Amino acid sequence: MRLMDVLVLEVAGLLASYIHFRTPIGETAPIHSVLLHFCSGLSFLMFAQLGLYGSWRGRALPDRFLRLAGSWALVLSIGLFFSFLIHHVGNVSRLWLFYWYALGLTFMILIRIGVYFMLRYFRAKGLNNKRVIIVGYGSTGQEMHRRAIAQDWAGYDVRAVYADEKDAQKIQDSGIARLQKLEDIPIFMAAHSVHEIWITLPLMASPKLQELQYMLRNTLVDVRWIPDIFSLQMLSNKMGDFLGLPAVDLNQPVTAGVNGIFKDLFDKVFALAALFMLLPLFIVLAIAIKATSPGPVFFRQPRLGLNGRPFNVYKFRTMKVHQEQGTVTQARKGDPRLTPIGGFLRRTSLDELPQFLNVLFGDMSVVGPRPHALQHNEMYKDLLECYMLRHRVKPGITGWAQIHGHRGETDTVDKMAKRVQFDLHYIQNWSMWMDIRIIAWTAFKGWTGKNAY
Repeated sequence: MRLMDVLVLEVAGLLASYIHFRTPIGETAPIHSVLLHFCSGLSFLMFAQLGLYGSWRGRALPDRFLRLAGSWALVLSIGLFFSFLIHHVGNVSRLWLFYWYALGLTFMILIRIGVYFMLRYFRAKGLNNKRVIIVGYGSTGQEMHRRAIAQDWAGYDVRAVYADEKDAQKIQDSGIARLQKLEDIPIFMAAHSVHEIWITLPLMASPKLQELQYMLRNTLVDVRWIPDIFSLQMLSNKMGDFLGLPAVDLNQPVTAGVNGIFKDLFDKVFALAALFMLLPLFIVLAIAIKATSPGPVFFRQPRLGLNGRPFNVYKFRTMKVHQEQGTVTQARKGDPRLTPIGGFLRRTSLDELPQFLNVLFGDMSVVGPRPHALQHNEMYKDLLECYMLRHRVKPGITGWAQIHGHRGETDTVDKMAKRVQFDLHYIQNWSMWMDIRIIAWTAFKGWTGKNAY
């Protein structure tokens, strides 16, 4: 492949010369011939150092192409710097360089795609495979095994699994060998010429990890550690650099960083437009509320916002003015506390419209998990796992749970569990397109429902 890349870049340079100059490269300024051979030879040395010829197994093809594009750009940049040093940079045609870069990159990508699909074909037929041992058969080990089978074109053949007694049945069902002791791993490796070991032990198995590390200290095969992230029920598992060391962010929502800026900007613009258009309706509803029962137009209640920061949520008042000591009683069907117009406002969710003010103030988002009463947060945070992770994002006027029918009274733990499940799904899979779909669904179908009262 290294020699092929050199040949491809030479041909691409000649073709770029013909396209731009309409003459062979030998009849152009000498610097073009010098750059052609200099950069082609430099690619032979540098591409290998930049990791372009490593194994493709289990790696995303677009990432390889991005690395290739960056490496080729780096080689050309060094070539330009060389032409500057020899005082000929002014004679280099920038358009010729562009043609050469584009053609060279295109040809190298096409060749790699051809090789990639040829290898996929052979590996799917059982050729050019690598034999693998999986150490640990929890959720991560099972998922790695499933992917190795499903993605047969990657060329991984799982031959054995080390697993505890509790996972023995799963091993038997898979039809592969089960290693019962860590000491069996080196023996099986030697007997079956194993190429790779995948360690998927849970974090709590640290003593076994240390023992395994000692046993494999002289092993001359690839050893991969895949952290058991599936057992950590958090929001994310994004790997990054922290103080110069690798770190995994476990509860960083997708809306953090630049994504959050775009979402916040969208929220502000949408809320401002909604309040402007709904102003006549606000006036009508305010008059109706004041005319049918004594008390304020708006109802305010403390809620938890982003990262647990308290704020007051605004709603149109739907109940008679009353006091509750230390508890919050959810509205029930036929609730006697409702005002004459309150039932209608709640059934149609018109009482929620003032929350666009909360969005404008920055306390809420148009789409997100619905904010619950503080007493409910205290009640459910110990009953439901990951309940408080809902507060890693701004609460919303509408949400993924609401458009799927999980709204209104939560008189059982199961109902709240379902709502939390949908909320966490939204946080983990957020996109602007998802927000737009939820808003559209809410606008056409989401304002009413059997649970809205």
